[in-house]
Amino acid sequence: MRLYVAGQTPKSVAAFANLKKLCEEHLPGRYRIEVIDLLVQPQLAAGDQIVAIPTLVRKLPEPLRRIVGDLRNSERTLVGLNLRPS
Repeated sequence: MRLYVAGQTPKSVAAFANLKKLCEEHLPGRYRIEVIDLLVQPQLAAGDQIVAIPTLVRKLPEPLRRIVGDLRNSERTLVGLNLRPS
């Protein structure tokens, strides 16, 4: 999974913490989070069509999923990650 952020804003920090907590609870040992800071690597936003931040992109397993926001709504995030039926 890739988490796109723009620096260490409160929303970015919260998104990472919320994502890590959900992954530890639902995917222990079976996940990898790559944090892309668009202040450092802005060119990477185009590749995943990032228009808002923070945005989580999960490419595998398909289909590609994008979740925008600080991921504090765990039910919405789990559904978005296809870890829970909608």
